[in-house]
Amino acid sequence: MHKLQKSEFPAALPGFEGINRYWDYRRQSIAAKILPGEYYVTTSNELVTTVLGSCVSACIRDSVTGVGGMNHFLLPLNKGESWSPQELASLANRYGNYAMEHMINDILKQGGRKGNLEIKIFGGSRIIDSMTDIGNSNIRFVRNYLRTEELSAISEDVGGTNPRKVMFFPTSGKVLVKKIKDLHNDTIVKREVAYIDSFEDDNSDGDVDFFD
Repeated sequence: MHKLQKSEFPAALPGFEGINRYWDYRRQSIAAKILPGEYYVTTSNELVTTVLGSCVSACIRDSVTGVGGMNHFLLPLNKGESWSPQELASLANRYGNYAMEHMINDILKQGGRKGNLEIKIFGGSRIIDSMTDIGNSNIRFVRNYLRTEELSAISEDVGGTNPRKVMFFPTSGKVLVKKIKDLHNDTIVKREVAYIDSFEDDNSDGDVDFFD
């Protein structure tokens, strides 16, 4: 496949025009890169990618139609202790609605069916020493959300201490994961801390391939 210019990209679905898309030379594919607090749904043959530290991403697709997407979210943290089940339920109502329910609803709007949803989850590493529980809280959060919605993940790669680069191909369901063992800069940490700080202004098939 020859390199596609941005002018040749299929139009993003309504609401996702602001997501950064580019041509991935190695994968020979259009790629949509999402940041903390974002999600992306597509009906086209493109990949969705992100880099996760403490954050969690759910990769969700309709296994029949291939419509799917990825989100990237982090629970707001205001204390250095574990979230209670009651707190997790409250956070699910407030933040899970955007991170999970809105993405699932957009997949359903594009012809997906709840009974066909294939879900994989990633992330939740401990990369910020001063926030030792936040990665685990994010993992518990997404698992609790899926149970509440009577959904389940067919595979996951969560926890640990290394950031992850994740590439999701909704059309096939394939996921590529790269563990980032040498963090040469603090970009990921700064990005997640900034994302956490932003909450203070808010008053309200199963196979996963690892690549080098």
